[in-house]
This record gives sequence, C-alpha cells and structure tokens, in this order.
Amino acid sequence: MPQGIKDKVVILGMGCSKFGERWDMEADDLIVEAAEECLEDAGIERSQIDAAWFSTAFEDVNVGKSGVPLAIALRLPYIPVTRVENYCASGTESFRGAVYAVASGAADIALAVGVEKLKDTGYGGLPQRGRGVLNDMYWANASAPGSFAQLATAYQAKHGVAADDLKRAMAQISVKSHANGAKNPKAHLRKAIDIDTVLNAPMIAEPLGLFDCCGVSDGSAAAIVTRPDIARALGKTDLVSVKALQLAVSNGVEASHNSWDGSYFMTTRRAAERAYKEAGIDKPREQISMFECHDCFSITELVTMEDLFLSEEGNAWRDVLDGFYDADGGIPCQIDGGLKCFGHPIGASGLRMIYEMYLQIEGRADERQLKNPIYGMTHNLGGFPHQNVSSVAIVGRYQA
Repeated sequence: MPQGIKDKVVILGMGCSKFGERWDMEADDLIVEAAEECLEDAGIERSQIDAAWFSTAFEDVNVGKSGVPLAIALRLPYIPVTRVENYCASGTESFRGAVYAVASGAADIALAVGVEKLKDTGYGGLPQRGRGVLNDMYWANASAPGSFAQLATAYQAKHGVAADDLKRAMAQISVKSHANGAKNPKAHLRKAIDIDTVLNAPMIAEPLGLFDCCGVSDGSAAAIVTRPDIARALGKTDLVSVKALQLAVSNGVEASHNSWDGSYFMTTRRAAERAYKEAGIDKPREQISMFECHDCFSITELVTMEDLFLSEEGNAWRDVLDGFYDADGGIPCQIDGGLKCFGHPIGASGLRMIYEMYLQIEGRADERQLKNPIYGMTHNLGGFPHQNVSSVAIVGRYQA
C-alpha cells in the first residue's frame, strides 16, 4: 500500500510575481520575477537545483510546448525540466512533480514554476481555440459561466435553497474575498466591495453576476522543495512541510448517466478524502486552519466547501452567511483574495495558493497574518462540472 509523502518534503523557499495586467512583461519576465524571490527565500543558487517542473496551460500564447523556455529564462544548469499541464490544476501539478522527485530520492532539491500570460490574448475569459476533435476546448453550446450557472441551479434544487438566499451567500463570498485581497499588494484587484454592489451588478449567466466571476490576469509563482535534513543543513528552522498532495480526474461517469446530479464535484471529494488520509487528518473542520479553493465562480467556492468536508452537505451557504469562512471566522478562506482578486493565470494559480499558505505558516503574511495556523490547504478545479480534474494539497508545520 502507498505510504504517502507526509513530512518527507519541505518547502525551502517560494516566490510570487504581482498578478494583474502586466503589459510591460513577457512570460519569461514574470518567471524571473517569481523565481528570483523564490531563490532568495530559499538561500540557494541555481546550480544547486537538480530538476525542475514547469506549468503553463496555453503554450501557443505563452512560452512553447517544452521545458526549454524555463531553462532559458532562468539559465538553469542543463538539468531536467519537465513541462506539465492539467487544466486549472497545472500549477499544483508542477509542485507535485517537484515534491515527488524529492520524496523518491530522484532529486535533492527541485524547482516548480508556473506562469500564464493571458491579457495579451485579447479574450475577456480564457482563450478558446480548436486543437482537434478530442481536445477541443470550445463547445458552441457551452461556456464556463453557463456551465457553472447550471451547478448553482442544481445545488439550489437539490438542497431546497431559496434563490435569494443562494445569491446572498454567493455575494458574501465575493465581499469576503475582496476584503482580503485589498490587503494584498500582489493581488490584481484590491478594492473592497459591499454586498449591494454584488447583488446589483450586471448578470452574466443567471444566477452568476459580474462579481461572481473571477477575472483574467498575468502572473507567475515558484517553489523550491527539498528533504528536511538538507533544509536543516542549509540553516533553515521552523520548516513548512508537505503533508499531502492528491489528484483526481474525471473518468466520464459524470457525463455518462444520471448517477451524478450536477450539484457537486466528484473529483474534489475523492482528492480530499485521500489527502486527509495521507495527512492524518480525520476532523478537517476542526483541524484545517485556512484554505484556498478554486473560486473561478462564487458558486464553485460554495460547493467546494462541502466537497472538502468543511461544511455539511447543503449547509455551506449558511456557514458563509454566518461568517465562518471570513478572515476572523472558523476557517478563513481565500485569505489572500483568491482567484477573485488575483485572476486566474492558469499555470500559476495553484502555486500562488500554496505561496499564501507557506507565508501564513511562517508568520510572514503582513496585514493578512492569521494567528498560529497549523494546516493550510489548497484546492484547484479544472475543466467543467461534468468533466474536470481536482487537486488538493495540504502543508503545515514540519514534524520529525
């Protein structure tokens, strides 16, 4: 049976670019911005990195199909560089590759970098273009807002939630995230909003209004990981370790028959169950200190709160309205502002989420700093409700 990776790998350093409309920067510039902070934080030289993993989703509008652009941007010393892509979980996928390499003994020190340069594409949302029949990312009768609006109506119908109650809960999710993002200098959107602004905003796809949808931005993030003994030898103390990394991918069941009712994400539930087992967590609502989840839309965040077993099924909307997920609540969610305030440069988002958990556990989150966080969790969801991939990562204080 698999033994898991709990406490076998620690984070030596992390870095994150500013997210936003970075018209003055190319993708390689953003890579350098994040990686230089990461290397300085880790206290090592490029020559000490044994291998790297590189995530970017849209190679035709970014930096190409291989690992070569990362090696060139950072002048890496002829080491293995692997490019990965897994929908919106791409950033966490690069982190997973680096962590697994260290855990297996294949590398002593490994680098993960994610980047996406989306503003230059000219699209208001994610780029849409054909790549063959099986891999086409465009369907004439489907859009991301439309598909996730169906998630909202399915959830509402299943749990008997009044339309006004659900809209108010979704609005509160956006209000909460903007309040957090206003305190983060690296966020794209840094303006607090009130609930009336959200409720009165233009409708995008009923019941999702303008402020229920995350934006588009450019950004990059990076992590360097190693074994605990190497980190100690390099003078690091109070280590942040990886407790769990799990990935679950749709197998077609959701789109094949009516056993799935469209109100939740099967992949997130599977990934969360395995992550908690790997991390040794049996009461997540009591043990998780904070989390970042994939808030591409406010309804996605609300449903994910249940899929991560933090709220009882059908009750996340009540927890949201009660303030349970606010910065001063039971489990702060999107304490850095989330996708709602950072936008979603796909290859970078997963690493950006881990970056915030890392800062929080190290006590370096400035105005956003929470009191004594123990476990931080991140979640990514890529694709559509009926066909997706979910990743769950848990980090925390290292325990020998």
